[in-house]
Amino acid sequence: MTPADQSRAARDIAARAPVIPVLVLDDPAQAAPLAEALVAGGLPALEVTLRTPAALDCIRAMAAVPGGIVGAGTLLTPEDVKAAKAAGATFGVSPGATDRLLQACADEGLPLLPGAATATEAMALLEKGFDMLKFFPAEASGGAPALKAIGAPIPQIAWCPTGGVSPANKADYLSLANVVCVGGSWVAPKDLMAAGDWAGIEALAREAAAR
Repeated sequence: MTPADQSRAARDIAARAPVIPVLVLDDPAQAAPLAEALVAGGLPALEVTLRTPAALDCIRAMAAVPGGIVGAGTLLTPEDVKAAKAAGATFGVSPGATDRLLQACADEGLPLLPGAATATEAMALLEKGFDMLKFFPAEASGGAPALKAIGAPIPQIAWCPTGGVSPANKADYLSLANVVCVGGSWVAPKDLMAAGDWAGIEALAREAAAR
């Protein structure tokens, strides 16, 4: 899979809704009902971060939910890429980008949303053929004003800002011409998941999906 193909596929997934939920899950039993609630609320693209021992099992469970597009976040190594693809992930997200990681995604045919935080990183990825990137960590890297500034000289790159994005600032990002969507964890708060309040999570998803 070429970088251009990866970016095209990633952009298509990102354009499905204004928010991609960023999910850190500890209990595989919560995965399917959580995915069902988020998809019902209008957020079909789901990023399960590989930050817990349960992450791969959660990807497997979510991959079976109709209407969901499940990806693996926090991809750091080629081994992560292989494990995520085997678990059923249909796209990947990384906080940054290395040649080995990019090659692994190409070899596995996994569309990738690679992370960048500076103009130099963005230019390096664009040179390789990637034009759909993750802006991370968004707020710590200057927020919407920084991304707007990067977009002025490099308008051909589209972005998904993640890291510190919230209901309070998501509109600042989504108003930018170079932003396709944002990534955020607020749509799946741990207290609602622990309580099994899937209706509450669906309501949060509906609010987030209303651009």
